[in-house]
Amino acid sequence: MTLILTNSKERSRFVRFAIVGVIGAVVDFGMMNLLNHYLGMSLVLAGTISFIAAIISNFSWNRYWTYPDSRSKPIFRQLTMFAIVSVIGLMIRIPTLALLEPPMERVFASLPFQLPLFPPNFYADNLTLAIAVIIVMFWNFFINRYWTYNDVD
Repeated sequence: MTLILTNSKERSRFVRFAIVGVIGAVVDFGMMNLLNHYLGMSLVLAGTISFIAAIISNFSWNRYWTYPDSRSKPIFRQLTMFAIVSVIGLMIRIPTLALLEPPMERVFASLPFQLPLFPPNFYADNLTLAIAVIIVMFWNFFINRYWTYNDVD
C-alpha cells in the first residue's frame, strides 16, 4: 500500500486498475441485474456468470492498458494466472453473496419506507454485490500486481 502512495508509476497503475475495475463493475452489475432481475436466475448463479464476464473484460483492459509493459509472459500463461487469482476471488465472493443476501433482504424489506423505483430485494442484492466486489477488488489488485504482473518494474 505504501508503494502506491510513494511511487507515481504505481499510483498511475492503481488508478488505471481502478478505472478497469469500474468498467468491470459496470459489466458485472449490468449482467447480474439482467440475469437475476429480468431472467429470474438466483443471485449466486447470476453473480457467478457476471463475475466471469467481468474477468474477461478486466484481463483484456489490464493486459493492454494498465500493464502494457507486462508482455514477457505469453498471453495464455498470464490469462491462466489471472484466472487463478480470479477463481480464488470467486471463492471469496460466492460465500459473501450467499451469507449477506438474506440479512440484506430482511433489512431492506423491513424499512419503514419504500425506496423509489425498485423493490427492496433489488437494493439488497446490489448492496450485497457491491460489498463482495470491494472485498475481492483488494485481493485481485495485490495478488495480480505481485504475481500475474510481476514482470513489471
